Amino acid sequence: MNNPMKSLLQQALGRDWDKLPPALKAHYHAGPMRETGLMDIEYPRLMQPVLSVLRYCGALLNRRGQQLPTVVEKHVVGERQNWLRTIHFPDGQQIQFKSYLVAGGGNQLIEFVNPLLGLKMLVRVEGGRLHYDGICFVLKLGSVMLPIPEWLALGHTTIVEEAVDESQFRMDFRLTHPLFRQVFRYAGNFDTRESAV
Repeated sequence: MNNPMKSLLQQALGRDWDKLPPALKAHYHAGPMRETGLMDIEYPRLMQPVLSVLRYCGALLNRRGQQLPTVVEKHVVGERQNWLRTIHFPDGQQIQFKSYLVAGGGNQLIEFVNPLLGLKMLVRVEGGRLHYDGICFVLKLGSVMLPIPEWLALGHTTIVEEAVDESQFRMDFRLTHPLFRQVFRYAGNFDTRESAV
């Protein structure tokens, strides 16, 4: 049974949670959270039609930009951790990217971008950095989750998060396809000082 006093990440990491620096622990504490930062979004032009379709399904982002003001909010409902990212563009447009995280068993987490489509990832701590490594995409049909190999979709997912100081961290999310190489990346620096403690 999950411990309600621990965040999903803390449960997945077990003892390795203690290896995380304070900024990353603040980012993943069990309570509600609000963080602000600046984010870069980049992808090849040929990915625009694909990302526009995926965006319609609630996945990823279909607009590029540099140093975009971004607000990340998180709250927990039951055994689900809900995430809301709001990205502000220079022309006044705001894009929101919602997802929710659930336990995947052991040191695995699954992030769903809609009720059907998710990404199963392995989490680990190495050298004070938090690493997520994609295992497979999943299609949830009722109580059944069908695995979809990464190479059949957008490719392999990696996320690396590292502390910049006691309250700030840097994150880097990449999708790399075996044939098309890097097809999507977003990265940025965030401040946890607005997070509830």
